[in-house]
Amino acid sequence: MTKKPDILRIAIAQLNPTVGDVAGNLAKAREARADAARQGADLVLYTELFLAGYPPEDLVLKPAFLKTCERAAQEFAADTADGGPGVIIGTPLKRKSGTHNSIIVADGGKIIAERYKLDLPNYGEFDEKRVFQAGPELQGPVNFRGVRLGIPICEDIWGDVAVCETLAESGAEMLLVPNGSPYYRAKIDVRHQVVIKQVIECGLPMIYANQLGGQDELIFDGASFAIGADRTLAFQMSQFEDAVDVTIWKRQGDHWVCSEGPMSKIPEREEADYRACMLGLRDYVNKNGFKNVVLGLSGGIDSAICAALAVDALGEERLRAVMMPYRYTSKDSLKDAEDCARALGCRYDIVPIFEPVEGFLHTLTQLFEGTKEGITEENLQSRARGTILMAISNKFGSMVVTTGNKSEMSVGYATLYGDMNGGFNPIKDLYKMQVYALSRWRNSHVPPGALGPSGEVIPKNIIDKAPSAELRENQTDQDSLPPYPVLDDILECLVENEMGVDDIVARGHDRATVTRIEHLLYIAEYKRRQAAPGVKITRKNFGRDRRYPITNRFRDRG
Repeated sequence: MTKKPDILRIAIAQLNPTVGDVAGNLAKAREARADAARQGADLVLYTELFLAGYPPEDLVLKPAFLKTCERAAQEFAADTADGGPGVIIGTPLKRKSGTHNSIIVADGGKIIAERYKLDLPNYGEFDEKRVFQAGPELQGPVNFRGVRLGIPICEDIWGDVAVCETLAESGAEMLLVPNGSPYYRAKIDVRHQVVIKQVIECGLPMIYANQLGGQDELIFDGASFAIGADRTLAFQMSQFEDAVDVTIWKRQGDHWVCSEGPMSKIPEREEADYRACMLGLRDYVNKNGFKNVVLGLSGGIDSAICAALAVDALGEERLRAVMMPYRYTSKDSLKDAEDCARALGCRYDIVPIFEPVEGFLHTLTQLFEGTKEGITEENLQSRARGTILMAISNKFGSMVVTTGNKSEMSVGYATLYGDMNGGFNPIKDLYKMQVYALSRWRNSHVPPGALGPSGEVIPKNIIDKAPSAELRENQTDQDSLPPYPVLDDILECLVENEMGVDDIVARGHDRATVTRIEHLLYIAEYKRRQAAPGVKITRKNFGRDRRYPITNRFRDRG
């Protein structure tokens, strides 16, 4: 009888794949395996659907894509004939039972097992039931070099299906879980609690390997970890950073115990949100092949923090900031925009919009005769700026970064084909007060991996002054909106928590204000459907998480 091993060196490959780049993802996997081999690993655990990139969405419906992924899995399995570490890697697989979100286990040059995800998530940002079929039945542990490994896949440990308990009852000695778990604020605590609950129920240690990187609106923050059978944190990998870390597990009696692994510090709230926005912008720009970006720098807080994020994510040489003044642009705004650009070191251009706006107004004089000047004329300013930014984008191949925050997008204080123009919005899911908090944080800190300078990069005057679109004389946002602390609380109640008007009023808010904000939220849905994608930060962002009808007459009247 072969003696069971008493030590197992497991590498966790916390990497940044690109959806659809199967060859590139395979190359990353191979590089990580070579790194793990140098560190003495026996096994490398990759993340969910790594070869395809996650989430692949409707790419899974293309037979050619599935064949490409399976061919890559077979090639990678063949690599293990070199005597190095075995691998557990995610890939879609089409079988007689359907198309499955799967993993393969490979060792000794061949695939020794396949396992299929049983519990397909169908909520929030997930809709896997559209493209995958659940595994036909729970398959038992995989015997890897004498150790029986249970391998549930992501949602298999989150839902009500008793996958982990069944694997324990079938003889699993430890659980290795490949995940594609997107970021939202404080998500790490949620993951830890989910895993601790499963460890309590099944009595086995669990390794949780999580994907890294930005994929459209979703941010995968890594932060892979393990919880031991004693319910304590066995190791914790870094957040927002790729890594291949080898953990050493030793058999102690009936249990496996982690004797060596990283213990990285997890960032606090503002740092985590800022780094998520930075990572999302960087990956969106780079993975989609843009060489540089352009944005309108108005002298306001939103465009200033977006400029800081762009420089931090991409470098000063890849951002062009454009100030587009009109007759209502204040001297303070001109100075603040210039000071911000100078602090960041990026290119700064001034393109006045007086002539194009006056040209539009002149052209429309006859049509508008007898009408009162108002929002239409104000929006012409925004649309002139949007046209100029798109012209720069077309001429130089720069992606336009759009800069509207969640408070404004919630109530429709944004102009279609104007300031909403753009390819990506790094602060789309940040309320206005969160924008201020992150701006203050950035002035005191330089996040790891940032390419921007230290010190005050967002001038203090931008943070301190009253926010204004400057589309008319002496305009401020609070002319027509409640103070942002009040507005943001009402919106968080309505959007994130789906609270009724009565419950929001019970928090101390004025009923007329709450009903007005609810109305504005509903009627702005058509604008949000046409908005650029942006980084998901909260539990419920506009887009993947919140899908309200555009045509909607419901109003909560108690």
